[in-house]
Amino acid sequence: ALAGAVPPSAYRPVVLVVLMSVALFVVLRPRLGVLAVPQRRTRTRMVVAVLVAGVGIATYDGLIGPGTGTFLVVAFTALVGADFVHGSAMAKVVNAGTNAGALAVFAVTGHVWWLLGAAMAVCNIAGAMVGARMALRRGSGFVRVVLLVVVLALVAKLGYDQWLAG
Repeated sequence: ALAGAVPPSAYRPVVLVVLMSVALFVVLRPRLGVLAVPQRRTRTRMVVAVLVAGVGIATYDGLIGPGTGTFLVVAFTALVGADFVHGSAMAKVVNAGTNAGALAVFAVTGHVWWLLGAAMAVCNIAGAMVGARMALRRGSGFVRVVLLVVVLALVAKLGYDQWLAG
């Protein structure tokens, strides 16, 4: 509901800083997400993960959007000790839920281009299937590299939109 009230130029710099911080965090912690750390899955950490992912990141997703999957993967690996493959899988489930919620809000307010959305959904499902198979085949190291490449590409795109695009 907040997404329509805040112009993109107001939050792009914040997103850029947050995404660069995430990239730096992942780069400086090379062991993060390589192997699962099940001893981190305490009741307290699970509650914190639900609050961070379910409230904080979902609110960010509804307001801003870009980078949500990355934030979820990092939250699941750092907070509950998932490896990158499982953290990515959990992120997909949560992201699907937040996207369904956003779709419901935007549909009620008449802001959905249904045909375009349906075509994008088909392509997204196909890409997700290919990506999931690659992640399972190649493992957490591959997911880590892809995560960093996607974050850096998103930073470049948002930076371009903020300072170079007219």
